[in-house]
Amino acid sequence: MARYFDVHPDNPQKRAIGQVVDLVRGGGLVAYPTDSCFALGCQLGNRDGIERIRTIRHLDDRHHFTLVCQDFAQLGQFVHISNAVFRSIKAATPGSYTFILPATKEVPRRLLHPKKKTVGVRIPDHVVAQALVAELGEPLLSSTLLLPGHEEPMTQGWEIKEELDHQVDAVIDGEAGTEPTTVIDFSDDVPEIVRVGAGDPAPFE
Repeated sequence: MARYFDVHPDNPQKRAIGQVVDLVRGGGLVAYPTDSCFALGCQLGNRDGIERIRTIRHLDDRHHFTLVCQDFAQLGQFVHISNAVFRSIKAATPGSYTFILPATKEVPRRLLHPKKKTVGVRIPDHVVAQALVAELGEPLLSSTLLLPGHEEPMTQGWEIKEELDHQVDAVIDGEAGTEPTTVIDFSDDVPEIVRVGAGDPAPFE
């Protein structure tokens, strides 16, 4: 059964965040709120966690996983980013955007798009998500919590606990957005809007 953590949206309890991060470091898979919507997250090298996300969401190997990063210093370790692209992304973060960029060698091969060798990255504008990645000290490998057959992502912690009680190790309740991120593909240095979501696409049109 999944552990349930009800954390304060503006001032998340350090002890609770620490317990969740301990679960992540121990190979756990967690559901947590972000500024776009709830996400599934595990540690970067957690092969079992990645397969569990694929199973829960019925994903194929072309799916772009997202590295949820604390800041640009962390993001820059995992993707190649030109000066022009850096300025565009910097102006839009933190926020409800996912950016697809060429990955560095720090990213495990199995997380990359098989043909493009790219990965999704984002810096959330959400206190709880930020507290998690800050405590973890590395990006949280994540995917939107959108279940097969569902039109909308799940938005209530208790519903997620009921639905995924035996498939995840922890659910962090909290206020989350109701739309997935806007996805911008920068793999060729020119912005291509792949999905319009919570982030305003206008700066990239």
